[in-house]
Amino acid sequence: MYHNFVEKIKESAISVVPVMLFVVFLHFTVSPLPSGELPQFLIGGVLLIIGLGIFLIGAEIGMLPFGQRVGAALTKRRNLPLILIASFVIGFVITIAEPDVQVLADQVTEITPGISKLMLLIMIAFGVGFFLVIGMLRVILQLSLSTLLLVFYILVFIACAFSDPIFVGIAFDSGGATTGPITVPFILAMGLGVASAIKPTKSGGHDNSFGFVGLASIGPIAAVAIMGIFFPVALTSPEEGIAAIVPASLFGSFLDKLPHVTYEISLALTPLLVIFLVFQFVVLHLPGQQVKRMLMGLFYTFIGLIIFLVGVNGGFTPVGKSLGMELGAMGEGWVLLPVGFVLGAVVVCAEPAVWVLNAQIEEVSGGAIQRRYMLIALSISIALAVMLGMLRVVTGLPIWYIVIPGYLIALILPRFCPSLFTAIAFDSGGVASGPMSTTFVLALTLGSSKAVGGDPAVDAFGMVAMIALAPLIAIQLLGMLFRYMEGKK
Repeated sequence: MYHNFVEKIKESAISVVPVMLFVVFLHFTVSPLPSGELPQFLIGGVLLIIGLGIFLIGAEIGMLPFGQRVGAALTKRRNLPLILIASFVIGFVITIAEPDVQVLADQVTEITPGISKLMLLIMIAFGVGFFLVIGMLRVILQLSLSTLLLVFYILVFIACAFSDPIFVGIAFDSGGATTGPITVPFILAMGLGVASAIKPTKSGGHDNSFGFVGLASIGPIAAVAIMGIFFPVALTSPEEGIAAIVPASLFGSFLDKLPHVTYEISLALTPLLVIFLVFQFVVLHLPGQQVKRMLMGLFYTFIGLIIFLVGVNGGFTPVGKSLGMELGAMGEGWVLLPVGFVLGAVVVCAEPAVWVLNAQIEEVSGGAIQRRYMLIALSISIALAVMLGMLRVVTGLPIWYIVIPGYLIALILPRFCPSLFTAIAFDSGGVASGPMSTTFVLALTLGSSKAVGGDPAVDAFGMVAMIALAPLIAIQLLGMLFRYMEGKK
């Protein structure tokens, strides 16, 4: 266990340290942080590393085996209503427990107090649950992933067109934030469990193994857009929201967050524990030693999430906003574009779920799709995406001008791309927009929007969506290149 813990801490450090070093570089060069904020940020970063490391251990020994066994057991029972009901309940519960969703909801309600955090969480979770059901039906009924994506994204854009404008950016950000360090491992594991119990696709490939995360990302977008149709709110003026956070002491900002975070994580994980126990007695019937190991995994998940969110709320998010305000005040905000490009390239390597997905892709493809090519494609595309998001902040460019052509390209490319790469691309979009995006990049964007005189509720939300959109195009282009190179052999 000690060796595993050290490995996970190293993995977490690889995720967080590049962002920390980038902030330290900015502090000592172009944008010094106010007194006391750099130590606050560094302490928050250390807590993120420790919390994420403990969480990843919990996911490995608890969430992943549970997801695989549930997916395989449900499919082998050949009881379609049971599979669909269980998929919805599991998708709903794990989304409530997702730290990225909690972080996004906190930032949304801070900027727009008229939005209920509880209702936002419920709508996002409902969307994931519903589309996890769609994902199961796709595999069981051998439906075309590209067709489903096209149909549902058309419906999503129709819903967004009628939604309150303040909800549009939040909706697309919800789709990216939902697929974080809890949801991605569990959905991937459950999807692989189902796919292993189903006959291969007609092409004989591994198309069934991927696509679950991509479909699950659609649900929150649709659900939050619908929420914006029926529960519109007044737009927040630029003078409201984003208040400067000055802690009473260096550690006070973290200790103040501990009771509330512990309470929220307890509420989020209790239903997951109940579901595990129900499945154990009704479906799984695992040996006592395995049950004990999975319960220990859930405990590690609980502790890791608490430490992670205390670090986020006490250090990363407030300092990210402060740094964004400092950068936004320089040169009418145009310095944000090169900063965004570098930050995007760093962030993609800092997302733990990206490494999980890339490892599974390399394994399933038998090494044909090497992870270094995936990382290069993701780094370049997300660097451009964050820079584009910063351009929105500086110019007030409506999000429609980016997401409509972007998704149009992403939905046309499946006609020319191998189906496996299409599934991987839409999964990559979800996993690329993880903890670092929702904690630091979005916080920095909110602060930048405030500094340039924009409306953070409209101009800043949508950054996570930019990060989630970029891999949809980049990975499919990589797939077309892969097909071309295969044809030349």
